[in-house]
Amino acid sequence: MSERCPCGTGLLYDECCGRAHAGTPAATAEALMRSRYSAFALGDVDYINLTWHPDTRPADLALDADQRWTHLEIVSTQGGGPFHAKGVVEFRAHYRQNRQRGVLHERSQFVRDGGRWLYLDGVIA
Repeated sequence: MSERCPCGTGLLYDECCGRAHAGTPAATAEALMRSRYSAFALGDVDYINLTWHPDTRPADLALDADQRWTHLEIVSTQGGGPFHAKGVVEFRAHYRQNRQRGVLHERSQFVRDGGRWLYLDGVIA
């Protein structure tokens, strides 16, 4: 894809989250957060499920076709680096739905399992 990545880095999708979606593990918790946001924006349910920890992953995930993710803001990160086992990413994900604007503000917890970052859970802020 020659368009800018939905996660907001300014890079082309293929140079950014497209690599994770194609199978290259995210190096940090923030990179995983960005790739998951892009997966939500692009409707890639398989990737969202693949990167969700099996202990907290829902049995069935259906995305709302009327919800359009418009941009992502990373508020803060704690840990989640290449040599960490855990990380926290606080973010604001902006969207439009039924001609209304909204924001999902969450503090997400990530864990490294088998060398791959996984989304564990989050608290809505």
